[in-house]
Amino acid sequence: MSVVSIAWLRDDLRTADNPALLAAVAEGNAAALYVLDEESPGIRALGAAAKWWLHHALKTLREDLEALGIPLVLLRGRAGDVVPAFAQEAGAERIFWNRRYGGPERNVDTAVKEWAAGAEVQAESFQASLLHEPWAVRTGGGGPYRVFTPFWRTVSAMDFRAPLAAPDKAAAPPDGIPAGEDLEDWNLLPLHPDWSAGLAQTWTPGEEAGLSTLRSFLAGPVQHYDDGRDRPAKPGTSRLSPYLRWGHVSPFQVWHALSGVRGNGPGPDVFGTEIGWREFCWHQLFHNPDLATRNLRPAFDAFPWEHPEGSGPQTPAILRRKDARAPSESRPDDLRALDAWKAGLTGIPLVDAGQRQLWSIGWMHNRVRMVAASFLIKNLGIHWRVGEEWFWETLVDADPASNPANWQWVAGSGADAAPFFRIFNPETQAKRFDPDGEYVSRWVPDALTPGYPEPLVDLKESRRHALEAYESIR
Repeated sequence: MSVVSIAWLRDDLRTADNPALLAAVAEGNAAALYVLDEESPGIRALGAAAKWWLHHALKTLREDLEALGIPLVLLRGRAGDVVPAFAQEAGAERIFWNRRYGGPERNVDTAVKEWAAGAEVQAESFQASLLHEPWAVRTGGGGPYRVFTPFWRTVSAMDFRAPLAAPDKAAAPPDGIPAGEDLEDWNLLPLHPDWSAGLAQTWTPGEEAGLSTLRSFLAGPVQHYDDGRDRPAKPGTSRLSPYLRWGHVSPFQVWHALSGVRGNGPGPDVFGTEIGWREFCWHQLFHNPDLATRNLRPAFDAFPWEHPEGSGPQTPAILRRKDARAPSESRPDDLRALDAWKAGLTGIPLVDAGQRQLWSIGWMHNRVRMVAASFLIKNLGIHWRVGEEWFWETLVDADPASNPANWQWVAGSGADAAPFFRIFNPETQAKRFDPDGEYVSRWVPDALTPGYPEPLVDLKESRRHALEAYESIR
């Protein structure tokens, strides 16, 4: 009987530059396994937009793997139980995966590796989703970095390996691989209602689309990225974030492709720092596994944020009513304000434009993300965790590290955070970065109509209250 090797795939849904997949193919008849794990302790269940992306990503990945003679098996449950059971049933002697860096995920991986040692199954993991290993980069004092600039100075000086090729096509798929579950039975797609039309019109999940997006960005927009990244109405950003989040492209592929366009202005170097910021966010998560739930700066534990009861990631009714123009009057004031923020009905055009873009296509321009987050936290006085949970629910690029790290950055409670007194003024931001109103006009065409809501708060007055609250914890 031939040796069976398993490539256990997670956030690395690609065939090229996939060390685990290469190792599995090199060491025997390879099968790929994906486990939808929403049960292991501490594992964060995917948001609705991420589930939509995952459904289509797995369909595309299955086709890509089948073209290489590698079956993809889909299973659900606690990975620490499912992976060993599948390996035993398949008669696998080897299992390979690419490392994860969240605390609960590492616990699962450690348990599988311990099982493998006892079962005499070879288990090996690889570096594939980060340019650096978080435990290998330390400050002069031996601790993790909490400031981005020295962190990136250290990491960017490293010699990153070149991307790896996809494996060669196998002569034939391995025999005796247990059947998996039907992707359709996972019910990852929204049905009642189906709000995903904008996502489908905007995005094509998968490796081929990710590499095409990278090539298009490097062929033009990257040269003006230093300025273009701040213009929400213009195609000046890379839109690579969901492809990196799901591992359709690797940071090694992006970094080495970027090297081919450096030297033609500041744009490529500025984009390189954005890759560095992603690395910095994962550095934070590795050393602070509760990044999404705990202030990294303990002083902010005493900040008097509102955390409305019942303010979880659920979709407010206002987004389910096509004729809705305002939150329900029956809701408490704090929840009505939160509903209005989610639905893009705050009366602040730039904030509303970003929130409506998010609901429509599962993505929001980064400049506007900062403005919308600042408005929720500092003008409405609502806890950053509430906003982080909504972004987790609605972003196709909802990343376990970047999402909470960026919310904490805006809140002032995180590593290398913007000081709390840096409060984005949406009106000033709109004049500077959307001077012709093109972005606002696209997403908030009703901004100048009689039915458009009055602003939820006075920007100057709410700014004053925020700064007074900050003084109380200094």
